Amino acid sequence: MIVRNLGKTDYLETWQAMQQFAQNRKPQDADEIWFTEHPPVYTQGQAGADKHLLTATDIPVIRTDRGGQITYHGPGQLLVYPLIDIRKTKITPRSLVSTLENLAMATLRDFGIQTITKPKAPGVYTLKGAKIAFIGLRFKNMCSYHGLSLNVDMNLAPFANINPCGYEKLEITDIATEINDVNITNVKQSLINNAKTLL
Repeated sequence: MIVRNLGKTDYLETWQAMQQFAQNRKPQDADEIWFTEHPPVYTQGQAGADKHLLTATDIPVIRTDRGGQITYHGPGQLLVYPLIDIRKTKITPRSLVSTLENLAMATLRDFGIQTITKPKAPGVYTLKGAKIAFIGLRFKNMCSYHGLSLNVDMNLAPFANINPCGYEKLEITDIATEINDVNITNVKQSLINNAKTLL
């Protein structure tokens, strides 16, 4: 698997690049995993309900082709995009969700944060029930794109303008809130190391 550390990228351009990668890849092409951050943006899943945007702001809203409802991306949040041809692996769409949850949980453990998952609400939550990692995927030609977002050290206020993932009054947190001191570069390296083991 090829690891690409993209730095800060535009959401729309990155989404289009993922689509093109999945559409055009050949069976012999290697899988890739992209790490990035995005400027402030709300993204709405393909079947997302508009009612979950509670307050209009100057933050753009992009209706995308992943599963799930509305969420927020912004600086200080790490995005992990696995571009995997599941025909060549034993991975299924459901097991990829679980793998991404495990990736987030393993990384959070590296920083002393214990977490749980919920069978009917994909993502990762602290023991107090605050959501800290989000998952949304799309498959084209049996190839995955979109993926995992992990809140590291970000402005959480924009989450108050939405029902995150379609849930009213869902508490949102990040690593910096849980442990008070975090370096996003260290978190990214932990994610990369754990991804090499789990994916």
